[in-house]
Amino acid sequence: MKYYISKKISTDFDQAVQLVTESLKKEGFGVLTEINIQEKLKEKLNLDFRKYKILGACNPGYAYKALQLEDKIGVMLPCNVIIQETKNGTIEVAAVNPIVSMSGINNPKLMEIAVEIEKKLKTVIDKLN
Repeated sequence: MKYYISKKISTDFDQAVQLVTESLKKEGFGVLTEINIQEKLKEKLNLDFRKYKILGACNPGYAYKALQLEDKIGVMLPCNVIIQETKNGTIEVAAVNPIVSMSGINNPKLMEIAVEIEKKLKTVIDKLN
């Protein structure tokens, strides 16, 4: 099983960020953080890098449930979603697979939440064009 869910889409980078953010919102996620890797690598290391953003997406209801089950689960929150421009100019969107990331925790109730979140993230990715 892959540690991510991904899809290549036919749009420009900025539009992809907007589409992903809107799609996440429809599935109950908010974007808590947005990290522009291209900008940060230029700023910190003076390196040129492709367009690459990390969105820290959180579904508050599920986050709360997970925190009730495992008090240290915050080390795995929020769910990261990336938007990147590949070498050939295609835009790829990928989200963490919560089932894989949670598999190291021996808590069946937490795995139930991971399954639900995976379905939502797959819906987000699948609806992108």
